[in-house]
Amino acid sequence: MSLNYARPQKLEYALDLLRDSDWTILAGGTDFYPALAGQAPSFPVLDITAIPDLRSVSETSDEVRIGALATWTDVITSPLPPAFKALQQAGVEVGSVQIQNRATVAGNVCNASPAADGVPPLLCLDAQVELLSHRGARRVPLEKYIQGNRRTQCAGDELVSAIVVPRPSITGTSAFRKLGARRYLVISIAMVAIRIEVASGRVESLSIAVGSCSEVAMRLPAAEKAIVGELASKGVEAKIEQQHLSALLPIDDIRSPASYRRHAALQLIRHTIASCIEDAEAPGVLHE
Repeated sequence: MSLNYARPQKLEYALDLLRDSDWTILAGGTDFYPALAGQAPSFPVLDITAIPDLRSVSETSDEVRIGALATWTDVITSPLPPAFKALQQAGVEVGSVQIQNRATVAGNVCNASPAADGVPPLLCLDAQVELLSHRGARRVPLEKYIQGNRRTQCAGDELVSAIVVPRPSITGTSAFRKLGARRYLVISIAMVAIRIEVASGRVESLSIAVGSCSEVAMRLPAAEKAIVGELASKGVEAKIEQQHLSALLPIDDIRSPASYRRHAALQLIRHTIASCIEDAEAPGVLHE
């Protein structure tokens, strides 16, 4: 069987190809190749790795853009504001250094795994997914873009061009923690991202997102409201209780029973908030 393969060097050509045929898009390839299990692909492959405009991490007065080909190493080593610390910490947890050098942040999102390390930090940043096609461009909030396990809003003639974080969300500091059966190279039992802003000694804003505890990683507004406005002092994290995590729907699997995931998520949230409050009061944290 002949392999349909294209590696365009211009974005316009890639969009033309997507208009006419059903392609599987290849970027970092760290999920693509293992899924083949050593077999040649039996479907058309659109390799976008030769499109230079898609590999960048840039900041403007309005937003931070993480291009579709920006790797985890690109993000980890970029001089981003403290609000991105959680995303950078998640990047360090994404496989080995070799994987980080190849895997893309956008690919982590597009793979739409419940255990995707990048999704909770991006949810805390109110990230948007920028989609391009021959019909034009559109942006979809990340929380709406991922619709379930391996399911997204990306249409057949679209490709993700960037992950975009709006300027109003680039405030405060953040942190990421995950729990697995071992320290490295592991799929999470539970993971948590926190972004917090402290002003005048109080928690002014808070974003909490949890992954690996439901089909889609999610923000927890009830938990966020529990301490917004409270004094940013030691022990405030204890105000978040298990009832605030009721939206989570963890499963029993080989890695953990659901009951343990619920307990782990709560403890991770509390510990991460405590560490974030310490960071938020440190010099150099952005408050807008």
